[in-house]
Amino acid sequence: MNGLDFIKSKQQSWAKRKGFNVVGGTIPNRGEANYLPNLTDNLFEPLSKENLLSYQKGDGNETKDSKTRLAKMKALHSSSAIVVNLFQYWQGKDVCPILNVCKLTSRTTKVGYLIKNVGSVSPEKIPIIPSPLNYEIKFEEQFEISGDKSQFPHSPNIDVVIYTPLSTIGIESKFTEPYSSRKHGGLKQKYVENPSFWNGLPNLYELAKEISPNDTKFQYLDAAQLIKHILGLKKNSDEYNSNLIQKHHFVEGKRNLILKRNFHLLYLWYDVIGKEGSKHRKEIEQFAEIAKKDNIKFSHITYQEVITKLSKEFYNGNESYCNYLTDRYL
Repeated sequence: MNGLDFIKSKQQSWAKRKGFNVVGGTIPNRGEANYLPNLTDNLFEPLSKENLLSYQKGDGNETKDSKTRLAKMKALHSSSAIVVNLFQYWQGKDVCPILNVCKLTSRTTKVGYLIKNVGSVSPEKIPIIPSPLNYEIKFEEQFEISGDKSQFPHSPNIDVVIYTPLSTIGIESKFTEPYSSRKHGGLKQKYVENPSFWNGLPNLYELAKEISPNDTKFQYLDAAQLIKHILGLKKNSDEYNSNLIQKHHFVEGKRNLILKRNFHLLYLWYDVIGKEGSKHRKEIEQFAEIAKKDNIKFSHITYQEVITKLSKEFYNGNESYCNYLTDRYL
């Protein structure tokens, strides 16, 4: 069984256990039965109004049926559905647990302790509860790569963005895409021909030239997409920091601290058994090594790792959420 069939089979089994009516994605009820007629049935929680609007603004027909096909998010194997199921739950909550399990921070919401009167006959253990980190989580955010709309009319969508005071964290989600027969393309020549994109990114630039206009280097990893996300995030951070410096005033004899904004790109992917999963991981690691040489904060982790750690370390208080993720995706 290949990776795509493996994932689809697991999702179809989940739908059966739930008693859902599974239909074909082509209207009326044609094609492989791998879609749910009701979008809400495919989600742990219904999309909030804000998130629904974010997806409706996109160009991917994620939440709206067309005349011939059901919305993409209605697919059991939808990468947007899995990312919504994981991250929407944390909007408006302390995001420490989800950041922790994605290895984006070591901080957790667990109670720590301060020992008072150490060495005395009666040391006192004082609990310390960390203050919540209510950072913003957004779906389908766009980061402009170039202001030249004649050459670059569209800005790529990032599946999830978490805004923190000092960092913008972009998350690219992959479910079945790496194992699909529909292969990714390379990086268009117009990106390579614009030298302003590559300041401080010599190694990424060499890779860009190697996979432009066709990518014969990576079979499973869409490196061109990741490069475009990095360029967009970098431009956003560079402009923010430039504006910050321009607004900053220096006091004579003193230099105030400027807290610059950086960015981090996380590749969140679903692992499969066999050669496909192994080769996909090796390609991710190859890309990570190149990004590291340019001091790009790029990391990767599997959905299985994230969900397992959530259930192990943050189950209490999040039982229904953890049970849903575990039952469906592990």
